Amino acid sequence: MSTARERTLVIVPAWNEAANVGNTVREIRAQPEDWDIVVVDDGSSDDTAQAAREAGAVVLSLPFNMGVGGAMRTGFTYAQRHGYAKAIQVDADGQHNPRDIAAVLDGLEVADISIGARFADVGDYSARGPRRWAMRLLAAVLSRVARTQLTDVTSGFRAANRSAIAQYVRYYPAEYLGDTVDSLVSAVHAGLKVTQVPVAMRPRAYGRPSQNPFGAAVYLLRSVFALSLALMRGPSAEGHGAK
Repeated sequence: MSTARERTLVIVPAWNEAANVGNTVREIRAQPEDWDIVVVDDGSSDDTAQAAREAGAVVLSLPFNMGVGGAMRTGFTYAQRHGYAKAIQVDADGQHNPRDIAAVLDGLEVADISIGARFADVGDYSARGPRRWAMRLLAAVLSRVARTQLTDVTSGFRAANRSAIAQYVRYYPAEYLGDTVDSLVSAVHAGLKVTQVPVAMRPRAYGRPSQNPFGAAVYLLRSVFALSLALMRGPSAEGHGAK
């Protein structure tokens, strides 16, 4: 069992994931590191909370759907209040492999934020057309902002140390792409260091991903808009990370 100073919290945001979340929690619990797990039930209308609780997770239930950003800010606030040294997001749908959690956490040895990157020569995850173009543009711009090579800045599979947890509690927007792009830009502006670790993504266990040609085009336009707003906001809006 980890000491209080070293404890790691796995945060699982979940919205109507009753078919997936139980197995995701059980897979995380099967890892040898004995991490604590909190599922943030984001206003689900199904049995997400019950499935997560039965699988052994602590469950925080939001009264209505706030989006991934709102759910994760709730999780980071819980992590800070309970004194966790590290926190990592793992999606409820099964695409993030719990076997990779330790590797992503290891990235915190050299940075404040560690991203599990899908486009880093591991696995066969692919995105096509406008969605891929948007991801490349975002990665190129944020690599310059962060002064390090990043290939997958929209990945939700990311870990945070105490400094990053504190920054996310202060500023973790709920708007579209705010939980990935905007929060990352804000963290870098606050002086936090970012790295990435290559991981392989798995197919969603149940349910359909929301990818189609029209959706991909909308993703491109909205992601560029979100990045522009994040960059225009500047360092002063987000506060400063506590090193």
